Amino acid sequence: MTVEIVEVLRRSEQGATRPFICRGDDGEIYFVKGLDAGRRSQICEWIAGRLAVLMGLPVAPFAFVEVPGELLELEGTLDLTGLGAGLAFGSMERRVNELTISVIDQIPDALQQDVLIFDWWVRNADRCLSEHGGNPNLFWDPGRAELVVIDHNQAFDLNEKRQTFSDYHVFRDQIWQLSEDFFRRDEYNERLVAALQHWPEILAEIPETWWFADTEMTVPVDFDADLAYSLLKGFERDDFWIWT
Repeated sequence: MTVEIVEVLRRSEQGATRPFICRGDDGEIYFVKGLDAGRRSQICEWIAGRLAVLMGLPVAPFAFVEVPGELLELEGTLDLTGLGAGLAFGSMERRVNELTISVIDQIPDALQQDVLIFDWWVRNADRCLSEHGGNPNLFWDPGRAELVVIDHNQAFDLNEKRQTFSDYHVFRDQIWQLSEDFFRRDEYNERLVAALQHWPEILAEIPETWWFADTEMTVPVDFDADLAYSLLKGFERDDFWIWT
């Protein structure tokens, strides 16, 4: 389903991509990542988001959003150049709080492990938190006692090192349990295989314009789908599961 953007409310002051906060024709509020976010960022968001849902992670609902060209032509104080017309990535707003160290113990170990394994699978290092601060890109719904997962724009980082990931990931304390539980490894293997079977359809869903860095569609985007797929197949090797 594609949601049409009918109103641009403001631009977020948080996050590296500073998404535009917009209202869709379904009445929902979306954090929209358009041209300024970069095409690679949009592709990573869609692929990793779809895989996360298939893995059963509690991801904030997301969708393709259509930004009408005439909306950008409306006079206003907000510069919409960085939003751009056409299809963009939109993450639905949830009334939640940013995750803090103090509530981590309320999150079931199994869910923490799910997030940890998934982030290593897609090489998403952008989920760091410690007593000294950080940005986990995770939220906590205190009313429902639920975790909400967002932001995968930095996934598929081929340069991410295992030790750095293990040292700084918000759920790094789960590594020791995972390294000693071979039954969990078998379970994750099944889930990862099942999710990766959807790879062709996930790629087919991505708008053609996203595969180009320029609006004229002459410069290919800096994202190699074959390399990304090879990275995801890494769980089939024993070294994927070696944390120390």
